[in-house]
Amino acid sequence: MAASALRRGLLSSVSKYNKKHAHRILSVADTSCGFEAYRPRLLCRACGLPDAVQQRRFMSSRPEGKILATVGVFEAVKQHGKYETGQLFLHSVFGYRGIVLFPWHARLYDRDITPPMSDSKPEPPGAHGSKEVKGKTHTYYQVLIDTRDCPHISQRSQTEAVTFLANHDDSRALYAIPGLDYVSHEDILPYNSTEQVPIQHELFERFLMYNPSKTPPFTARDTLKAWQEKNHPWLELSDVHRETTENIRVTVIPFYMGMREAQNSHVYWWRYCIRLENLGNEVVQLRERHWRIFSLSGTLETVRGRGVVGREPVLSKEQPAFQYSSHVSLQAPSGHMWGTFRIERTDGSHFDVRIPPFSLESNKDDKAPPAGYTF
Repeated sequence: MAASALRRGLLSSVSKYNKKHAHRILSVADTSCGFEAYRPRLLCRACGLPDAVQQRRFMSSRPEGKILATVGVFEAVKQHGKYETGQLFLHSVFGYRGIVLFPWHARLYDRDITPPMSDSKPEPPGAHGSKEVKGKTHTYYQVLIDTRDCPHISQRSQTEAVTFLANHDDSRALYAIPGLDYVSHEDILPYNSTEQVPIQHELFERFLMYNPSKTPPFTARDTLKAWQEKNHPWLELSDVHRETTENIRVTVIPFYMGMREAQNSHVYWWRYCIRLENLGNEVVQLRERHWRIFSLSGTLETVRGRGVVGREPVLSKEQPAFQYSSHVSLQAPSGHMWGTFRIERTDGSHFDVRIPPFSLESNKDDKAPPAGYTF
C-alpha cells in the first residue's frame, strides 16, 4: 500500500525525467518508506529489469515480518525556484526523511565544465592543473534529518557532520548538532504528510510549528529565526567545489568555524564536507588520502593516510555515494587545500581521483563564538 501511494504521488513529476532517472526515484521512494537495511539491493537503476519484474522484485524481497508504512505522498519536483521552510523531503541519494529549515545560495565551482575566460576562480598556489573555474549560483538547504533514519544511513553519511567550536578555553574542543545537514536542490524529493509532527528530531518543535493554512504546513518559529541569525557566520555555506576523475565525482564544501587563542597565537578552524560519488558501473574502493595544505603564513603541509575518518568505503551502483566531514586548523586567517584519493578497482589496480582545490577563508568580522542551540 505504501509503495503504491508513493508511486501515485510521484506520477506527476516522473514524466519530466528520463526512464532511468524515474526508476531511481521510485526505488528510493519505495524502499525509504520502511527504511529497511536491505534498501541498496532494490535500486531498479542497477538491475536493469523491466518495470513489472522490478515491482515483483521489490515486493518479494521484503524480509518476512517487515511492514511498510505510508509516510506521505510525493509532490512534483521543482525545476525552478526554491523549496520553502517546512518542506518535507526524501534525500534522493541517502534515502532519509528530512525537513527544510532555510536555503543557502552558494557559488558552485564545477571543474567538469569548461568556462569562458571571464568570471572564473584562479588556482591556488601549487594546485594541480592550470585552468580557472567559473562559479555559478546553486541552492542548498539547511535541513533536519529524521532521527529514526540515522541508523540506516550512518555507514554512508555522517549524521553528526555539522560541528562548532565549544565555548570554553580548550581551543580544540568541538561539539556537533546531531541530525543537521546541508542538501543540494537536486537531492530533494518533496512530499507532503498529514502528520502534525512528521519528523522526529529534538529541534523540530523548537524550530517549527504546524500551520494547516500554509503550504507547506510548517512555519518557522522565532527561535529558528534567532538561531539562524546568531549562528549565521558558522553555518553559512558560500562555496562548493566539484571535480570528476574516471567517473568518481568529488564535491567539497568548506566552512569557517572561528578563531581561538592558543599559546599566545591565533588558531583558525574550518570544517569541510566531502562527498564521493561513483557515476560509473565499476565497483571501486577508497584506499588512501593525500592532502596538501597551504597556509597564508607560508607553510605547506602534506598529509597521507589510509581511508577517510577511519573507513575505506566501497562505491558501487547499489551504494554509489559516501559523505563525511573533517576539520583543519591554521595559524593564519586563510589558506588552500587540495589533494587526491587513491581508489582501488576489483582487479587490484589503482588510480588517483583529484580533490578540487578550495580556499580556506576566515570571516572578516569574527565576533563571539557560536551560540549552539540552547535557548
